Amino acid sequence: MKIAWQIIFAVAIVGAAFWLWTTLFPSPEKIIMRQLNKVARDASFSENENPLIIANRAETLADFFSTNVEVNIDVPEREQHSFIGQSEITQAAAGAHMELKSLSVEILDASVSVAADKKSATATATVKAKSSRDADEIIQPMKFSFQKIGRDWLITRVETVRTFS
Repeated sequence: MKIAWQIIFAVAIVGAAFWLWTTLFPSPEKIIMRQLNKVARDASFSENENPLIIANRAETLADFFSTNVEVNIDVPEREQHSFIGQSEITQAAAGAHMELKSLSVEILDASVSVAADKKSATATATVKAKSSRDADEIIQPMKFSFQKIGRDWLITRVETVRTFS
């Protein structure tokens, strides 16, 4: 019986060590997935939200992107939008807050592929957006390019993925 408790204790220690290691040192894929979800969270806002919080999110949204980021969004039957640089990202987010009462953005079905050098990555995801202006949700496949800059994984390019209809 004593050996059984020692085995259970050893398994518990190994499990706790594994959990601690993966929590303190997450994989690049996990970090990038977390980044994408934070981008969606900071791009979203509700009708009753405090304007100061919304303005702060518009500022912090740009922090997920490199200084020379390129964003090209071309959703069928919608306007095409292109942004270059963090400042244009901030301006677009602030403009959306002024123009819309609410916006909900979600990242669905994301997959991440990290390059062999562990300094760049590509993520593909379905982006689901719903605004107070449109009755329908926009569901669009997108491609995100990431670069490891210092300790951070920053988005360097965002583009619409063309689908066959």
